[in-house]
Amino acid sequence: MRLLLLAVVSLVPLAIAGCAREAPRAPAVAPVAPTPLPEGARTYGAPLAGTAAVPLAAVLGNPEAYAGRTLVLDGKVRASCQRKGCWMELASGLDDRAPGCRVTFKDYGFFVPVTSQGSDARVEGQVVVRTVPEGDVKHLEGEGGHFADKRSDGTAREVRVVASGVALWRAGLAPVRAN
Repeated sequence: MRLLLLAVVSLVPLAIAGCAREAPRAPAVAPVAPTPLPEGARTYGAPLAGTAAVPLAAVLGNPEAYAGRTLVLDGKVRASCQRKGCWMELASGLDDRAPGCRVTFKDYGFFVPVTSQGSDARVEGQVVVRTVPEGDVKHLEGEGGHFADKRSDGTAREVRVVASGVALWRAGLAPVRAN
């Protein structure tokens, strides 16, 4: 009987440890060395910390691993809110099929120009993975947004960055105009 009890007591911690699951971890992706903002870049919101950028493709390839982390990301503004500039889509290019994420602005505290589409961008903010309700999907689509992972019930899975600061510039073009 003691032997059986000893065996059970010894195996319980092993069973518990085997059932525990770790939260997904961000893969070991080397951040891209920070580069100074180009002359003419305009900033919105809080000043950027100047930390190294994480490749956008790495975040979009495994967003759950980055969820809740504050990162710096570089990309192109594929689209922006055409009413107030209260969101933008950050992607590797302007093509609607390119992987991208929506960028909103912390506490609705600042906006970007409605003419931001096509600009280069550096964003600092927290990564959020969420399901967007059907009504919000329709609202955002009405403002020029699109969803790569739209579901049959009208909802969409979205990778979002809640930005504390944004820098925008256009290489070789006139600076982005304020609204």
